[in-house]
Amino acid sequence: MLRNLCVLLLLSRLTYAQGPRGAPQPAPMPAAIEAPRDVPYPGVMRLDVDATDLDRRIYRIRQTIPVNKTGPMVLLYPRWIPGTHSPDGPLYNYAGLKITSAGKPVKWARDTADVYAFHVEVPSGANALNIEAQYLTPVESSQGGAAITREMLRLNWYAAALYPAGHFARQIQVEASLTLPPGWEFGTALEPASTAGTVTVFKTVSFETLVDSPVIAGKHFKKIDLDPGGRSRVTLNVMADEPDFLNVAPKVLEIHKELVKQADKLYGARHFDHYDFLLSLSDRLATAGIEHQRSSDNGAEPKYFTTWDTALISRDLLAHEYNHSWNGKYRRPADLWTPNFNEPMRDSLLWVYEGQTQYYGQVLHARAGFVTRQQALDGLATTAAAYDVRAGRTWRNLQDTTNDPIIARRRAIPWTSWQRSEDYYQEGLLLWLEVDTLIRQRSGNRRSLDTFARAFFGVNDGDWGQMTYTFEDVVSALNAIEPYDWATFLRARLDETSPRAPLDGFERGGYRLIYTETPTDFAKANESRRKVTDLTFSIGAVIDSTGKITSVMWDGPIFRAGLASDGQIVAVNNIAFDGEKLKAAVKGTKENGPAVELLVKQGDLYRTVRLDYHGGLRYPRLERINGTRALLDDILERR
Repeated sequence: MLRNLCVLLLLSRLTYAQGPRGAPQPAPMPAAIEAPRDVPYPGVMRLDVDATDLDRRIYRIRQTIPVNKTGPMVLLYPRWIPGTHSPDGPLYNYAGLKITSAGKPVKWARDTADVYAFHVEVPSGANALNIEAQYLTPVESSQGGAAITREMLRLNWYAAALYPAGHFARQIQVEASLTLPPGWEFGTALEPASTAGTVTVFKTVSFETLVDSPVIAGKHFKKIDLDPGGRSRVTLNVMADEPDFLNVAPKVLEIHKELVKQADKLYGARHFDHYDFLLSLSDRLATAGIEHQRSSDNGAEPKYFTTWDTALISRDLLAHEYNHSWNGKYRRPADLWTPNFNEPMRDSLLWVYEGQTQYYGQVLHARAGFVTRQQALDGLATTAAAYDVRAGRTWRNLQDTTNDPIIARRRAIPWTSWQRSEDYYQEGLLLWLEVDTLIRQRSGNRRSLDTFARAFFGVNDGDWGQMTYTFEDVVSALNAIEPYDWATFLRARLDETSPRAPLDGFERGGYRLIYTETPTDFAKANESRRKVTDLTFSIGAVIDSTGKITSVMWDGPIFRAGLASDGQIVAVNNIAFDGEKLKAAVKGTKENGPAVELLVKQGDLYRTVRLDYHGGLRYPRLERINGTRALLDDILERR
């Protein structure tokens, strides 16, 4: 018996010497989904969407997918969505999936590794798969932004369609139709083939083009020609919560027409046979700002037109998205372009795709007259200041923020100034201002970034396809405009960390960033629209009208006082909170004035904090540098 025990002990030691018994190995993964090939898909898909259920806000879907062989087949729901640069296809709201063939059910099974893929077995003799499903849009704000209201809707076709794996999206043909409530009008880059009652059938296009062509529709709708007699149709399609919001003053209409002219002068080419601005004016429908090659989906405040003389903020939206027809849609980064909507996108060149578009969105909306030159300068000052105090620049470089559409996907984050959030937009703007002014300075103002834009994005006039580009292509094009070590210049700004933003473009442009205790008109308009007190550049916080702290600068005075965005300011210097009283108290700190004392509620805790700050109010603006040429004025001047 003792011998047996010794044997057991020995075996036990051998077992543990080889590793613990509880050490599983991974189960094998499912077979990989068939990779897309650049070959035509046989037949034409049909996709019919009924958008008349306004009560429950449901899109009802019928789809027919032709098949020419039996056996296993994979259907995909779009996952990687162009314009968002992220894997956010809304599969969670795609429901009620039923597949039949010749009236008989066809079973489906979701792939356990790629949940956007559906496996089916095509039965013998089948020539098509018939699909019924619903896309369930949000019915309350906690579920996401509204896609349907009583007055209007937005339809992104990718939310309503499956498509076959194994083919480039451009090789899959589809005929789509849309049923709308009676009396509603619509706007889209798609061309109608026929209309019968409330049903419109669109001309057959590739699945790629369909996804790139959203629809807006509403009961209060207006179509405006922005390029009368032009080389190709450019239409502003506007829908609004109320009919009065569609009234456009003649001077405002001329400004929107001028945007088209200024883009033509910048790029010298069009990569669309027609273009449709899709503009919703609503505080009920979710806002939007998504680019497409022949259209853009834009959302603005209901009084966008009717308060034109006083509302200055976000007027660059249409200019930004229109620029994307050239930068981002016709020419797009090689690693961002994908053959279908389920191959992963890589966002490494978003500092060109979005950063340069952000730059030209600001430039063109100034050239067209959406804002005055001074208003444009004030807006640029706010951007410069925001990134010059962004603490996250000390640990995270600009290049890494191009991953944010995949990392953060625009969710709310606790410390934006430290974490950074898609900074390739606005810091990208600063980078391209540097490039523009450097080209102008070196060439004696004979060449500029405009020269690059025409040479790089304005090629192949009339081509409606796409061209891709790499970092090396950008560098080569810049060198062709103005010889310089652009590769080193760009990589330094993309890869290095620094506590200061790249502001050399302003000084070369004839301006310097300063701070005054008086806000610019732009800053006032920004506070008014957001209904906040913005003290970012003094005590390092933004506070809403109720006293709720909505944003805190990392390592600023509010931060050092132990406060975060969960705090509610109840009183300022023992007086009930009021935004103007808080500003007055901060102003009084100047030149060693008394510190601001706040009574703050955080959860169930009330406490009093004193802010170690004595700098008074600080608002950014740009100041002319005497004796220099105002290249920045030249950049913003109408062509």
